[in-house]
Amino acid sequence: MGGDKQALQAHLQSGLTTTCRCWAITRRDGRTFGFTDHDMELGFDGLTFKASTGLTASAIEQATGLSIDNTEAMGALSDASVRDEDIEAGRFDGAEVRAWLVNWADPTQRMLQFRGSIGELRRAGGAFHAELRGLTDLLNRPLGRIYQKPCTAVLGDKACRFVLDTPGYLSEAEIVAVEGTELRLQGADDVDAGWFERGRLDVLDGAAQGLWASVKLDEQAKGGRAITLWSAIGGGLAVGDRVQLTAGCDKRMSTCRLKFDNMLNFQGFPDLPHEDWVMAVPKRSSQHKGRSRR
Repeated sequence: MGGDKQALQAHLQSGLTTTCRCWAITRRDGRTFGFTDHDMELGFDGLTFKASTGLTASAIEQATGLSIDNTEAMGALSDASVRDEDIEAGRFDGAEVRAWLVNWADPTQRMLQFRGSIGELRRAGGAFHAELRGLTDLLNRPLGRIYQKPCTAVLGDKACRFVLDTPGYLSEAEIVAVEGTELRLQGADDVDAGWFERGRLDVLDGAAQGLWASVKLDEQAKGGRAITLWSAIGGGLAVGDRVQLTAGCDKRMSTCRLKFDNMLNFQGFPDLPHEDWVMAVPKRSSQHKGRSRR
């Protein structure tokens, strides 16, 4: 992973250097791509770093303390590496990025200079520009619980603890028609309409395999279900693709109790007082219990 840093340092101090940069991009689906700005392919850590890919990066900005390190990678879109449809589908969103300074004459002499993730990704004119965010960017994420009436957990996560593979809460179906964000599915018709609203649709095969979207509407249709997504899946859905539907949760206490029988793990605060109660002031004329007065 790290390589021989001391040997690389001695090489840099020699005055005559043979260095290049290498990048490894690991997507969330597990696929890893290697790039280098050298004119020949390099290999280390079990990865092959392809040359002539058109990938370059501006100078890496690194700072001490909690300042955020950042840089930008630029490259050409190609079928062999980064494709326009993959960017459109969001397959590179949040991908892990590692960047090394490498002695191409002896790749064991290398130093990991940057580690982070892809932030904003844009494309134009047959090329892409990827904002690279350092590890300190994670410190900008809000932590802790939020006091609110609805549940703050995600269905099936460590806080929710609901077992999603419970019979009836996951269903597979086949796409029989696609029109924008509206899908007609065959199968998954053993539950009532609305069961999958606010749920999730995962694509199991086809060009969009591994992608997912949130369900906006779930209606029963002849021979199956009519599903409307909040946003279209960029990978391209086709008739015959298999999908998996996950039951929806609207974060209400009654839903947690009646639909999922998971009240012990409800992460909301349903008894928080309304705004009228917070604004209440003492009165002599009558009791003031916080209810709105109309």
